[in-house]
Amino acid sequence: MILGLAMAGIGILYLVARFTAVARDPIQVMPFLSGWEPREHALSRYHVRWYPLTLLFLAFDVEMLFMYPWAVVVANEGPSAIIEMFVFLGLLMVGVVWAWREGSLRWV
Repeated sequence: MILGLAMAGIGILYLVARFTAVARDPIQVMPFLSGWEPREHALSRYHVRWYPLTLLFLAFDVEMLFMYPWAVVVANEGPSAIIEMFVFLGLLMVGVVWAWREGSLRWV
């Protein structure tokens, strides 16, 4: 009963959206370049050398997500929390050394 009502509601919403759409052709409502025709594919604009640097940035961004709560509870947890954080930072340094060796940190 409830599943039938949910499916009917979804169907009605789909039909309303379908018939009230301003432009039904997806080419005319492209979000890329505000509707202008793209000259190149959206993914081809960035050189592949930027991807390892992006992954390195994300690794350090996630590091901050772990360090903020850790800073709050480190006094309660004691030395084990400090050891765990140094192990975590050591793993991140392995990533930095790898990125450095691969040349991700070279700008020219």
